Amino acid sequence: MQLNPGLWQAFIVPLALSVGLSTACNRKPSGNDIAAAVDGQKIYRADLEKYFDRQIAGSNQPLSDEQATSMRLSILRELIENEILMHRAEKLGLLATDEEVDRKLTEIKSPYTAEVFAQRLQERKTSVEDFKRDIRRALTADKVLHKEVTSKINVTQEDIVAYYNQHRSEFNLIESRYHLAHIIVTTSPAPQGQESGNKAHNEAEARKKIQAALSALETGDDFASLAMTFSEDTSTAANGGDIGIVPESALKQTDPLTRESVLKLKPGHYTPIIPLANPNKQIAAFQIVKLIALEPAGQRQISDPRVEQEIRSQLQDHREQLLKAAYYEVMRDQAKVENYYAQQVLETTGVTH
Repeated sequence: MQLNPGLWQAFIVPLALSVGLSTACNRKPSGNDIAAAVDGQKIYRADLEKYFDRQIAGSNQPLSDEQATSMRLSILRELIENEILMHRAEKLGLLATDEEVDRKLTEIKSPYTAEVFAQRLQERKTSVEDFKRDIRRALTADKVLHKEVTSKINVTQEDIVAYYNQHRSEFNLIESRYHLAHIIVTTSPAPQGQESGNKAHNEAEARKKIQAALSALETGDDFASLAMTFSEDTSTAANGGDIGIVPESALKQTDPLTRESVLKLKPGHYTPIIPLANPNKQIAAFQIVKLIALEPAGQRQISDPRVEQEIRSQLQDHREQLLKAAYYEVMRDQAKVENYYAQQVLETTGVTH
């Protein structure tokens, strides 16, 4: 499992689909309690429902019976695949340790206060113990896939040159691209029930908070670390404020002050504090933007280390996806899988839960 772009989004949300539960339940099954079994190890319907509830938590869009059934089938398939991986990990001695689990939990929690983290767990209808069990299984799955798949992939220099020659036009930029990060602080209070001790509640507090961030930058503190501490953009803060790659045409659509400030930057530098106004021309937020890297328009050569790395990553990812798909099929063929829920769907035309 790859962590991207924010730790919470990269870990908590995918875990609802990518880790199985079985060993936690010691109760005796009855009737339709069992959703599936892998080599005799049961996956309970209650656990399937738990992950289904987490997946739809916070969604305002109601699901039809068919959509809900399809989602359950998809979740169950991944639970089955992960149960297979857990069995394989046991044979290989690759089960995640308590130390590894605690270290990953600390990493995930680091951008949040204890109160906010507890609230996030509550929103996703999970307990700390369930979350730690999810982490253990995710780390274990990563270990198995790394040993059995990823470590065996070799992208050669010849592969990279061949790809570049076949896709040369992809590396001809029609406009400059800006890799940006930001620290943003808003002037409005957090919605009720989402308060945290670090949130600015008005313009004065926001101005004071962004000034503290700027002062820390000027004394040499790391931009990414400060973004994790100060920024109120939940979609980027956990990833060090990284906005990603912004083409010049998109930059021209932003407010004039931000655009002019960014265009003056050299890579590695950051802007002064930029006030952002709402449609009523009132200050809605303050931000500081950093230019991480700039790629000018024109043909990018293979001698550019960024081009080589981009191609290497693409080839690695494509091969990894292919080999993982094949690996799952082989492991699934070798396991004894009984999918009772899928059988029930077939017998009830897919509309009965």
